[in-house]
Amino acid sequence: MKRVLTAALAATVLLLSGCANGNTGAQPPAAPSASAASYPVTVGNVTLDKRPERIVSLTPTATEMLFAIDAGPQVVAVDDQSNYPATAPKSSLSGFKPNAEAIAAKNPDLVVLSNDIDKIVDQLTKLKIPVFQTPAATKLDDTYSEIGQLGTLTGHPAEATALTEQMKTQIDKIVKGVPQRSTPLSYYYELDPTFYSVTSKTFVGSVFSLFGMTNVADAADPDGSKGGYPQLSQETLLKANPDMIFLADSKCCQQSPASVKARKGWSDITAVKSGQIVALDDDIASRWGPRVVDLVQSVADAVAKVRP
Repeated sequence: MKRVLTAALAATVLLLSGCANGNTGAQPPAAPSASAASYPVTVGNVTLDKRPERIVSLTPTATEMLFAIDAGPQVVAVDDQSNYPATAPKSSLSGFKPNAEAIAAKNPDLVVLSNDIDKIVDQLTKLKIPVFQTPAATKLDDTYSEIGQLGTLTGHPAEATALTEQMKTQIDKIVKGVPQRSTPLSYYYELDPTFYSVTSKTFVGSVFSLFGMTNVADAADPDGSKGGYPQLSQETLLKANPDMIFLADSKCCQQSPASVKARKGWSDITAVKSGQIVALDDDIASRWGPRVVDLVQSVADAVAKVRP
């Protein structure tokens, strides 16, 4: 199953599949025109002599970031998993199995990707195509950093700054709006029906930590040897007895509060008995871009409904 493979590779790929819809609450406010940006610019190992006008994005998160900082008109192609925003020029290019010739055929002056799969960076570099990597974030600061870096490379530094500041403000307001609890809520975050989950050391885990929640998956990967994405057993989950269950497999795998309640032996779990099973948007729950604000809001709304 593709979702299981994705979960196993999540430490580096972080769930690039799923279906997105709805509007993000983190659209950037108006910012100065990018025409004022000066070149050349250098970010990491990438130096651009002029503003890129033919960008290829091979990661859904970077695609969302690029459009959110008004660099969308410079994007000529995105990978087959980039489904947000709807106006993104989706193509048959793959971030999982990148093909240098197919990418080069788009005549890009900048390629953005998350992983150096099959040494694609070397392949594109030999073709004199600039490549910038945006690896999976492990904390919110990583998201802000990548947005800023893309802003610098694309000639939209002011827009990137405006976006990150708005995200920080919104997230801070959301978190402060949820009353603190004397006893932390425990939770299980489901990536797929085979019980792959995330620990507190992952990006998603860091979001839940904002609310002081306890992750039942942490014990399954205490030393991080599983990359923060362990596969739990049903026995472990029943014993952990989480207060809340969050489903990040509602679209890919059709999981729902009803399907969880129907699982054999799960009726005694506190989250099931109290009806605290939350179906999330798979894409919003797996990407570390601007729509993380929506994920924070979803978690806040769910936590606020749980009685102290």
